[in-house]
Amino acid sequence: MVPVPNLTRANAVEAVRNPLAFIAERWTPKPRTVQRAALAALVMAVVIVVTGGAVRLTGSGLGCPTWPKCSEDSLTNTSEMGIHGYIEFGNRMLTYVLSAAVGWAIIAARSAKPYRRGLTRLGWAQFWVVMGNGVLGGIVVLVGLNPYTVAAHFLLTTALIAVATVMWQRTREGDSAPHPLVSKAVRQLVWALVAVTALLIAVGTVVTGAGPHAGDSREVERIPLDWENITRLHAVLAWIVVTLAFALWFVLRAVDAPKGPLHRTRDLFLVLLAQGVIGYIQYFTDLPEILVGAHMLGSCLVWIATLRVLLSLRERHEALEVSESEQSPEPVATRA
Repeated sequence: MVPVPNLTRANAVEAVRNPLAFIAERWTPKPRTVQRAALAALVMAVVIVVTGGAVRLTGSGLGCPTWPKCSEDSLTNTSEMGIHGYIEFGNRMLTYVLSAAVGWAIIAARSAKPYRRGLTRLGWAQFWVVMGNGVLGGIVVLVGLNPYTVAAHFLLTTALIAVATVMWQRTREGDSAPHPLVSKAVRQLVWALVAVTALLIAVGTVVTGAGPHAGDSREVERIPLDWENITRLHAVLAWIVVTLAFALWFVLRAVDAPKGPLHRTRDLFLVLLAQGVIGYIQYFTDLPEILVGAHMLGSCLVWIATLRVLLSLRERHEALEVSESEQSPEPVATRA
């Protein structure tokens, strides 16, 4: 049984002034605990994208017609709002679950021994992105689902996923200087892949803003562009990403690269193929909601897989596990 610390008046004041430092002095999580906390934050970031997509695809974007309350007279949804109110308010409540997951990641990172400032900052970066996106989500409602604000809302969540992915990777590494595993030319190819993938996702938000799923059954402003032409541009960018991924895999095989980059590139290629199949099926079947939702999930997985390829190109010495009883401030051992 873990003893409960004696909270003297001085300790209580310290806990109020700096609760994270107070917890860190009394708790040392195992490395696996920190990894799971970072993974939970990443998973919740993806979940919030999927549930946000469900809000739009069910026409529930204005199920709560105002913000921060659900209506002028109620903080929560009411029975008069129907199913759309339940869906929109439920998605708002999931933001608190996401915030809790990010908070848990921050606490775990801050309590790790030795103290890892960079890891903790990645957790705080997620916190501020979540807070900013929460406000932006409220603005989306207040301006009646303006498509440009909806696109910005999605792109900010994509940035959150990027930070969460980096933090998750960093929990499985040490803090030594990164050592590149491939040549500069290969790294430049991967950066091109990342840039085109980011552009692909951005154009995808334009497809959404110009397409038929406006997010509400009432008249909603749309981006004044030809939806099919933007969709074709999106498809061209997707094929460029697939081509770059295949070229990267071929180059990595030719230069006898380590297994890490090869495996991550293979994973990306498979995710891209699955995403492409879903994309073409939804296009030729008049965009059924379930497939559009699956495509949004696929967008998150493509982005994560692309970032994992980038992060696999360098190596940091891995930290050895530190038991809960160890409080040594000395640097963790690294592997040769």
